[in-house]
Amino acid sequence: MASVTALVGLVAASVTFATTSVTNTFVAHASHATFTKAIGLASTAKARVVRVTGEDFRFDAPDIVPAGLTEFRFLNKGPALHHLAILKLAGGKTVEDLRAALANPGPPPAWVKELGGPNAPAPGLESNATLMLEPGNYVLICFVDIGGPPHFAKGMLRPLRLVPAKGASAARPRADVTMKLVDYDYELSSPIRAGTRTIRVQNVGKQHHEVELVQLAPNATVADFMKWMEKMEGPPPGKPLGGVAGMEPGMSEYFTTDFTPGNYALICFLPDTNDGKPHFVHGMIQEITVK
Repeated sequence: MASVTALVGLVAASVTFATTSVTNTFVAHASHATFTKAIGLASTAKARVVRVTGEDFRFDAPDIVPAGLTEFRFLNKGPALHHLAILKLAGGKTVEDLRAALANPGPPPAWVKELGGPNAPAPGLESNATLMLEPGNYVLICFVDIGGPPHFAKGMLRPLRLVPAKGASAARPRADVTMKLVDYDYELSSPIRAGTRTIRVQNVGKQHHEVELVQLAPNATVADFMKWMEKMEGPPPGKPLGGVAGMEPGMSEYFTTDFTPGNYALICFLPDTNDGKPHFVHGMIQEITVK
């Protein structure tokens, strides 16, 4: 088969030759466009980037963004641990309706949809998540509750409105590894190798799930990290990097991280819909090695 360069040269030549008539020129250009698309040279729109910063205890984010494939980049300015969970409010509900619902203990109302978002990075670090969003009302929220009330009760709750977008649709990222969230485990399509890797996270379970990615310190284990989490005293035996916050069954999205060789932990802290215990108690906690 001829090389792509040679084929493109032939197409260019045919277009020049076809300038003898308007009709032929149109046909040649149409053929060139079809061919260019076929060999993958057509321009592809990228996900829209939305930058959000979090600190004790507020978010700095835009109020309105266009709908479509969106990459949220979340910078945790700390000093506490924060994440950027994304909720969609159905039925015309607003952030004030959500505030009222959160004041009552129990599961969230049916009009609240958990859509994931960048999970918690350590203070000073940035995490990300790429997902498809439709027009509507959303909320950026932090559910972290280490050592006190959840952070949304302290002000980490912000409305976000998505409006119809203009222009070409963006293509979803190419994933290096697919991570399936099941009840109660993580299933990887292949080992994660060192380097900058994009992970597709897919919730195939019957409950909401998340993945918090932690880079373990040398010689530390996931058990060491979980024990440290109980009191958070002394040097931490691991560094939170992000991952994907709570997402509902059937959803999928992406995150990208620079993996260096070593051991990592995958943890789900979300409460079980049956007994209220965090999912890691049911076994949704895993240690992996990156080479």
